[in-house]
Amino acid sequence: MSRPVALSCGEPAGIGPELAEAAWTALGTDLPFFWIGDPAHLPGKVPHVVLQDPAEAVERCAAGLPVWPIAMPGPRVPGTPQAAHAAGVIHAIEEGVRLVQSGKASALCTLPIHKQALAEGAGFAFPGHTEFLAHLAGADEVVMMLASDRLRVVPVTIHIAIADVPAALTPGLLERRIRITHAALVSQFGIAKPRLAVAGLNPHAGEGGRMGKEDAAVIAPVLDRLRAEGMDLRGPLPGDTMFHERARAGYDAAICMYHDQALIPIKTLDFDEGVNVTLGLPFVRTSPDHGTAFDIAGKGLANPSSTLAALRMAARLSTA
Repeated sequence: MSRPVALSCGEPAGIGPELAEAAWTALGTDLPFFWIGDPAHLPGKVPHVVLQDPAEAVERCAAGLPVWPIAMPGPRVPGTPQAAHAAGVIHAIEEGVRLVQSGKASALCTLPIHKQALAEGAGFAFPGHTEFLAHLAGADEVVMMLASDRLRVVPVTIHIAIADVPAALTPGLLERRIRITHAALVSQFGIAKPRLAVAGLNPHAGEGGRMGKEDAAVIAPVLDRLRAEGMDLRGPLPGDTMFHERARAGYDAAICMYHDQALIPIKTLDFDEGVNVTLGLPFVRTSPDHGTAFDIAGKGLANPSSTLAALRMAARLSTA
């Protein structure tokens, strides 16, 4: 790699600092990356090197965990987020975006944040990481993909109640999700002709209207219109038959109608190595698919598998 991956620190009181050190231990010089955060917040179980230029990470990663320093007031207290750190956590994300957009880093991988701590400490008004990154990048709309080596899924509706899904599932929203996913599979994943499997909303994809009207009235017309443009789309398909091994071999990504329809299969297949990929940004962004884990922070119990997978995917997508 000619340019390193940037890894933003996330919430200092969570498992992020431990994951950064564990990632360097596992990857060493195989995948150069640098951590953006306060060096004083690292557990100190491995050596670290403070960078003057992010490009130094490629050569200096053999000596220790490369760090792009962000000063924050006060020490890290595992399990106890502090409002005083909020501005620094936000600044670390902003630095990651700046360094990727300036070409200093090849991609951005983000460790988990604690939205409540950011809101209380710095007035952070965004629903989460993804929306903040879209704001910083000037992206009109972004899409959440969960990906592993065995499955890629995109939920059309995300963090809303099941009862609210039918009203939220509009033709326009579905079409935008499909278009952004299709474009990202081409540009970032290097798939020249993506094959998308699209789940129905209702059992048996509505079974001709006997189990719900949305599949025929909302989903099918969108797919027909996009097929006419040349997209390879299958569906609407019954959600209960889309995710076995033989079915997965027939598509590159699955478009699902709601949160659990997408996340249950990938977390069943790859609970520890699923990666959150944000589609629609002008740069590659990945993240481990877990939270801050305050309950185990500082205890040496954090599993770095998802962080390792996120770093590897960031590197791979940035060179696709």
